[in-house]
Amino acid sequence: MSGPARRPARLVVVTGTGTGVGKTWWTAAAASALRERGVRVAARKPVQSYAPGDGPTDADVLAAATGSEPEAVCPRNRWYQVAMAPPMAADALGRPPFAVVDLCRETVWPDAIEIGFVEGAGGPRSPLAADGDTVDLAAALAADAIVLVADAGLGTVNAVRLAMGVLAPVAPVTVVLNRYDGADELHRRNRAWLAERDGFTVVDTVDGLLGRLAPA
Repeated sequence: MSGPARRPARLVVVTGTGTGVGKTWWTAAAASALRERGVRVAARKPVQSYAPGDGPTDADVLAAATGSEPEAVCPRNRWYQVAMAPPMAADALGRPPFAVVDLCRETVWPDAIEIGFVEGAGGPRSPLAADGDTVDLAAALAADAIVLVADAGLGTVNAVRLAMGVLAPVAPVTVVLNRYDGADELHRRNRAWLAERDGFTVVDTVDGLLGRLAPA
């Protein structure tokens, strides 16, 4: 009879307001900084889809940041070489459909991980499996925290509000403003609106994010 499944002491799901907003950069940067501080950290990308030849995949980047192997970050059977949402990519390639429960079962961890990152694909409601998205994955994994990466410029307030509506009921959310420039008036106003008017937790630096994920 097998024992209980291994789980990080703190499991953090990373998503974004959409595709290409910097989820992987922030996950890798946070993981690297935690490793430098002596924290046992790992990252998982349960499924990834991508255009061949576009450079390192998300799994490659996260593996380098955590001292792991790409196949440990994302199981090789969940690599889909088509730039579509993963379940669409699977269908386009003629491969079998998969469910959120399959991704959860395949998300395995080394022993004694203090902080484990799980990165979704696309935005919170982008299809991640045949029957669910990153919101469903975060709920199924019983995430301790969620990181929502957003652009700092035009459209940020709307995008963050929409995402928070589905993420906040699952776990506490920290909003990360990617490429935030304190000299940019729009960036400053967006940050103030989200933090002061909406009452969201907002950060714009890696140290700020670490302060939310691993308080001293």
